[in-house]
Amino acid sequence: MGGTEPTGAHVTSYRQPGLVLTDHHFEVPLDHADPGGERIEIFAREVVAPGKQEKELPWLVYLEGGPGFGARRPVGATDWVGRAVEEYRVLLLDQRGTGRSTPADRQTLPLRGGPREQADYLALFRADAIVQDCEWIRLRLTGGAPWTVLGQSFGGFCAVHYLSTAPEALRTALITGGLPSLDAAADDVYRAAYPRVERKSRAHYARYPQDAQTARRIAAHLRAHPTELPGGYRFTVEAFQALGHQLGGAGGSHRLHYLLEHAFVRTPAGPRLSDAFLEGARAVLSYAANPLYALLHEAIYAQGDEPTAWAAQRVRAEFPQFDADRALEDGEPLLFTGEMVYPWMLDADPALRPLRETAELLADRTGWTRLYDAGRLAANEVPVAAAVYHDDMYVDTGHALQTARTIGGLRTWVTDEFEHDGVRTGGTRVLDRLLALARDEV
Repeated sequence: MGGTEPTGAHVTSYRQPGLVLTDHHFEVPLDHADPGGERIEIFAREVVAPGKQEKELPWLVYLEGGPGFGARRPVGATDWVGRAVEEYRVLLLDQRGTGRSTPADRQTLPLRGGPREQADYLALFRADAIVQDCEWIRLRLTGGAPWTVLGQSFGGFCAVHYLSTAPEALRTALITGGLPSLDAAADDVYRAAYPRVERKSRAHYARYPQDAQTARRIAAHLRAHPTELPGGYRFTVEAFQALGHQLGGAGGSHRLHYLLEHAFVRTPAGPRLSDAFLEGARAVLSYAANPLYALLHEAIYAQGDEPTAWAAQRVRAEFPQFDADRALEDGEPLLFTGEMVYPWMLDADPALRPLRETAELLADRTGWTRLYDAGRLAANEVPVAAAVYHDDMYVDTGHALQTARTIGGLRTWVTDEFEHDGVRTGGTRVLDRLLALARDEV
């Protein structure tokens, strides 16, 4: 279908090298169970190759990882976007609450009312609502024609929900590092995650053995000297350990090393953590740009009547090797943590502090809708291809492969060539491989 303007939307078009981009703004129901009720805005950027604006091209909608991240911002016809526009009209969707869609953060959420109202509002920002937004938009952009979904990480979770609830809307589903367990609770997710994060930490020290002593020195310094990052983030030992979030992405170990290597500077008061190090840590740790990641991260796993109840914090107690005091006392390497959200982050981060009670209410919430229909997935007839990364720090490979076996007709590509963000770093090759798998060409 061509890129015709949908009713009720306003559009702006412009160019980059090799691309024509059109901005779309859609008003969708806040609660799709009440289509006549309150509306929020969803932003999406259409991307097409020059000269193909008026051609009848199939649509590909991209769902970013997260939760809480807007869609990638293209800079010319590079990586997978350049490959995709050879045959698709691409839609880069800012999921509700992210990017240029109606924002949900410490500045805007008080418009909803108090913490209870804010929590009720954010409970409508999970994969089920995101897919319903997609359907609202698809019917207006394609005239009802099915489209292809490309889901990265959490975007892949959304794609699996899409296959569970509206497979007739999909021509193809492409998933990169985003096959969720269909029934694992948040506790199960983190119980599988901590050993993976430990492996990544130890692999980092094997690559950069000098960092083991540096990390211990930083932790000891933070125990003795309460420290804040620029902007007021409380930089505790546990916050320092959270810098390990980087270890699951391409080049993350190298970035962590380069951050650590200039950690200390000599001052008249003795060695202190350098401004450069503290600023680099702030850039990794702050949730100012994507607060929904912290607020909803455990909720993306919630199904049924069990609360998530700060699963990452509770399950951490089962892995005493992550205890910083114990590591310092025993002369052991200090282990980093990964994709975990802890309750202390709501106190440490100025972007989250006003939302602490809201986060607690979400952690205590029960009655979550179920996200996946195993029976419907088993009967799937939509071509599906998924990249599964061999030692993915963020999404458990065992869980992903179990789900892959459940979804009818799904073809997997298990690889150790890329880390979790392979669709960004290996863009064209990853997309080519998934398209070939989905089309049964390999």
